[in-house]
Amino acid sequence: MQPDIESLFRQYSADVYRFALYLSGDPHDAEDITSETFVRVWTAPEQIRVATVKGYLFTIARNLYLQGLRRSGRRTAELDEALPDNKPGPLHQTEARAELDAVLADLQRLPEIDRTALLMRARDQVPYEDIAQALGISVASAKVKVHRARLLLQKQRNAHESHA
Repeated sequence: MQPDIESLFRQYSADVYRFALYLSGDPHDAEDITSETFVRVWTAPEQIRVATVKGYLFTIARNLYLQGLRRSGRRTAELDEALPDNKPGPLHQTEARAELDAVLADLQRLPEIDRTALLMRARDQVPYEDIAQALGISVASAKVKVHRARLLLQKQRNAHESHA
């Protein structure tokens, strides 16, 4: 049975948006990527396998992100200074914003394929098999990429803390 686009959108649009935001670092690009992802699914001639739909959506979103990079020629994205923080108090908000900026900047320093693998696994618990299929690599390579990306992020975080 083919899932309808409306139920897919309701169930996965927030996940696709977060994934696109983490890839691009720009809320407007993330919105565009999310919208275009579901347009592509809606107009796709092939049937969607419900068991792998999240990985399929992330694959489309990643491809759209990469196409945008190739078109614009840019390799980094500016961070939106208006990302909301629901925590009270200006001091806490400033500290939280600085931490978020640092994490997003650290993510942007990772190679794109490593960042994609890490985000798919860490944020959305996508199985390694689906990550490997989406990235066109072996399952073992997907596991290694996620592990190395985590180690590199931790190393970058430790370096920031030692300079603080």
